[in-house]
Amino acid sequence: MKTNPISSIVRLVYWVFFLAMGGQAETFDTVIRHGRIVDGTGNPAFYADVGIAGGRVARIGRIPEKAVVELDATGKVVTPGFIDVHTHADDLAEQPRAENFLKMGVTTIIAGNCGDSDTDIGKVFAGIEKAGVSINFATLVGQGSIRSKAMGGSFNRPPSAHELETMKALTRKAMEDGAVGMSTGLIYLPGSFSSTDEIAELASIVGQYDGIYTTHMRDEGNHILNSLKETFEIARKAHVRAEISHIKLGGKTAWGHANEALAAIEAARKEGLDITQDQYAYTASSTALGQLIPDSAKEGGHDEFVKRIADPKTREEIKKEMMISLRSHGRTNYSYAVIAYYTNRLELNGLTVPQAAKILKGSDSIDAQVETILEIQKNHGASAVFHGMNEDDLQIFMRHPNTMFASDSGVREFGKGVPHPRGYGNNARILARYVRELHVLRLEDGIRRMTTLPAQSFHIQNRGELKVGNFADVLVFDPEKVQDNATYEKPHQYATGMDYVLVNGGVVIEKGEHNGAKVGKVLRHELPPKPADSP
Repeated sequence: MKTNPISSIVRLVYWVFFLAMGGQAETFDTVIRHGRIVDGTGNPAFYADVGIAGGRVARIGRIPEKAVVELDATGKVVTPGFIDVHTHADDLAEQPRAENFLKMGVTTIIAGNCGDSDTDIGKVFAGIEKAGVSINFATLVGQGSIRSKAMGGSFNRPPSAHELETMKALTRKAMEDGAVGMSTGLIYLPGSFSSTDEIAELASIVGQYDGIYTTHMRDEGNHILNSLKETFEIARKAHVRAEISHIKLGGKTAWGHANEALAAIEAARKEGLDITQDQYAYTASSTALGQLIPDSAKEGGHDEFVKRIADPKTREEIKKEMMISLRSHGRTNYSYAVIAYYTNRLELNGLTVPQAAKILKGSDSIDAQVETILEIQKNHGASAVFHGMNEDDLQIFMRHPNTMFASDSGVREFGKGVPHPRGYGNNARILARYVRELHVLRLEDGIRRMTTLPAQSFHIQNRGELKVGNFADVLVFDPEKVQDNATYEKPHQYATGMDYVLVNGGVVIEKGEHNGAKVGKVLRHELPPKPADSP
């Protein structure tokens, strides 16, 4: 029998290496075999085994050695775990399984978005480490929360010199404790009362720590270009990377301008600014129903709001403002708004505002709808889902190479309320609808947007790419079967198709089911080195 000379050379090299290592063969905790590797870079897929040892990827290639755990990925793809850069999973310590995220392939979440977080990041991290969690966790610090702590409330005024210094000190402490950056929610109190210069002062501190500035902009509809200009101005003044949160065009009067928004972003990037964006794969948003009420009516807190609507003249002024805002977005009623969770009247969950008005006020007239919104806010508010985007715009934003995919969701409590389905299905929906069905994205590019792009943009070290030395956050799934199942009407349905999800080398999702493993880690932002002459 003839001997293949190349095979002989390979065997010789192996044995030379084996003997050089003292005769000890390499051992693996886990080997994932025969998979099609999509490594997160956007490069074409290839076939290989993946060996994992000590929580990290130890080898990618042909692995003859046996491992403690052997996973067969024949007919499946093997990818890095997904990184969700925009979540509201700040209560992870109380819900450590994070099942809704893991079942759609997310292995790392970033909380503290839209200007809202605990201001003591060190305490947040300590609580999560004490609880033990199934997913990796990083966080931003919320500018709105910092402003509230420094100013004692939602004040429609600039901060005093002392208050500004307090805000800067809180920002600096958060960055030193390991926050990846700072977020703003400029449609929410008290962030909406912050000036561009005030935000830039804080963002400049974030930039000094090589963090990122993320923003839910002041307007995501008719005035999106002005909001983008403000974002660019803050990035420019603060010398900081910037991320546009959940980019969208809300309201029919704003539809059709996605290319203009992207052109503005591209112009800023050509100028030298580092601007990226994220989106969720749905044409409905979700936030508090109270966002339909003017900020001026809510300034000072709940008690002040109740006093204002108790005054007939002020109440009518508030209602007039709400109607003007409604018409400015091309709408004549609130049928686009669906109550997601209202603790005071659970039977209203899942109903549109007109449907709720019919129950509470005996009428679905526009006046009854406005009165219903005010009543719900008086009873401490509700969350809602708002149907207001256009699929064509969504796909234009999606095709841009710098758009990453993020759920804008918290950890879901299964069966509670009628929340937005994105919390159960966002990443799976990208793979099922926009890669497999509509071919908006190639599989390799869809994976890149959920792995290396967020890792690079948010400086998540040693994750996001399947390569030797990186932490073993790994997915095994059949791209023909992965599926989002949550709908607006029935959102409490987990995504399916993730055969295995590994976090730091430990299997958490096993044959599609959560096994209870708590192998997640807190990911503290790595601070840049101090100059040589620093103390």
